[in-house]
Amino acid sequence: MATTLKLDNMNGFNMKVAMTGANGFVGSHLKKEFPNHTIINRDDTEEQILSKLSGIDVVFNLAGAPIIKRWSESYKKVLLSSRIETTKKLVNAINESDVTHFISTSAIGAYPDNYPYDESFEGYGNDFLASLAQEWEAEASKCTKTTAIVRFGVILGTDGGALAQMLPPFKMGLGGIISDGEMMMSWIDIEDLVRIYSFIAEHKHSGVFNATSPNPLSNYDFTKALGKVLRRPTIFPLPEFVLKLLFGEGAIVLTGSKEVYPKALLESGFEFRYPNIESSLHHLLESL
Repeated sequence: MATTLKLDNMNGFNMKVAMTGANGFVGSHLKKEFPNHTIINRDDTEEQILSKLSGIDVVFNLAGAPIIKRWSESYKKVLLSSRIETTKKLVNAINESDVTHFISTSAIGAYPDNYPYDESFEGYGNDFLASLAQEWEAEASKCTKTTAIVRFGVILGTDGGALAQMLPPFKMGLGGIISDGEMMMSWIDIEDLVRIYSFIAEHKHSGVFNATSPNPLSNYDFTKALGKVLRRPTIFPLPEFVLKLLFGEGAIVLTGSKEVYPKALLESGFEFRYPNIESSLHHLLESL
């Protein structure tokens, strides 16, 4: 049985890190955890990236245009290029550097809908999200150094991500389930996500890791839990067609049903600080 590590004292203060996407939601939190960091910009050339990698222990790849937007054909190209081309340049530079560990990002959109999955599933879904993840991961896997791929679930935090967008209507008592509320939601508290990066970096892990709580839940249960913590009613359902009007094909990010489990993390000894939705929401919302 794997040894359980709480990571309460683990941090990245002594680790030299380079990262793309440093100004995004996740990147802003990782910068606090890893103050000894170097920022790689999307428009840096391979030569500039290689120069920045001097003396770096581990590289975090977080680059990518926001996924929750209306997907026109032109924006799909932005989603692809911001991930694939940026990762390609980064990997080429890492392969020429003395960096020993690469941690790249992906998403649980890689998995098909409506069935429970963990990392033992080696296939992909058949929609745009899955193909985006597959191409992104394939590019990252060209790295010749120790490589880990972290697949994000729905990230919960109050300064960015899905929860921050949900809070205003819910605080006004206008929140509700999406469609029939039956779709499954695989989520992660932002604090646990940062701890996952520390854990993988500290132990130099490789392979695919689902960054999701071990307790996914339905949209209905999430909605009721959020309403309870905020002490607000949740009686206004959001029809799926409204999301499709707003986001087009991109509505699948909000309406897809992903039941994903972090088997690889648990077997490696990682312990979640916020494993269930109640503990996470109380932690995130107690000061609001």
